[in-house]
Amino acid sequence: MKKIRAAVVGVGYLGKFHAEKYAKMDHVELVGVVDTNKSQAEEIAKNVGVKAFADYRDLFGNVDAVSVSVPTPMHFKIGKAFLENDIDVLIEKPITTTVKEADELIEIADKKDLVLQVGQLERFNPAVTAIQDIVNHPIFIESNRLGIYKERGTDVSVVLDLMIHDIDLILNFVRSGIKYCNAMGASVVSDNVDIANAHIEFDNGAVANVTASRISNKNERKIRLFQKDGYFSVDFANRSIIHVRPGKGDDNCPIPGMHLEEKSFTEGDALEEEIKSFIHSVENREAPAVSGQMGRDALKMALSITQQIRQSTTRIK
Repeated sequence: MKKIRAAVVGVGYLGKFHAEKYAKMDHVELVGVVDTNKSQAEEIAKNVGVKAFADYRDLFGNVDAVSVSVPTPMHFKIGKAFLENDIDVLIEKPITTTVKEADELIEIADKKDLVLQVGQLERFNPAVTAIQDIVNHPIFIESNRLGIYKERGTDVSVVLDLMIHDIDLILNFVRSGIKYCNAMGASVVSDNVDIANAHIEFDNGAVANVTASRISNKNERKIRLFQKDGYFSVDFANRSIIHVRPGKGDDNCPIPGMHLEEKSFTEGDALEEEIKSFIHSVENREAPAVSGQMGRDALKMALSITQQIRQSTTRIK
């Protein structure tokens, strides 16, 4: 089988890991990496044994697929350029800065029958994939994504930076239209929203309470999903799940008549699985696991939440 020629545009914090994953794949030829920071591009290129480029347009005609891991405001321009040159695209979340831009990328990809995958990394967390097929019509969801402050990512709100991971997961699990959403939050240390909470009600009756903060004194990434036959608690950071379901009852479960099972997943690399999934779609001309439309839906919800917060709050001084 002919190797897929790939490249990475933007080799900062996350992009450099994309390059490392591609470089290790047997059926992929990493052609090069691109970054406007020449020294950064050259350093990463040297580490993975490829050529460094300063201009992403130099890749046109030389690659089949590309990861776009540049700052969010550049997603649309660069993603569009590759799609228009018949190149499949894995674009980091959020897909773009506006729904209109996302719609245009989706339209181009559909028209040209190209793969447009959005980098919603938690979809490939082994703890998430373990419950994907057994979460069935959740009726209540609670998620908390808290992080210690880092300047990286503050060019967008915490909703687009962190909460969008949980929005995407919740939309994927519930699979229903949105009836109502109420959001609160504040800008505390940056010019964008740093802490946010959203209460979401779906057409099918499901309810989600979603919290994200990048000004916490600890790191926490957890979600709990309740359904009629029990509930799941997922710890993304520790890659573990707790599943409580009807049973004979046991000493480990404080709820009468329920059985508690804990599982940890020490193996598995979410980014590697994400990139493998992308390359699989490229090779087989299949729809990606996280499509442009899914990325667009998560973006629309995230932008709505951000807008509500901005309209109702001011910066804390």
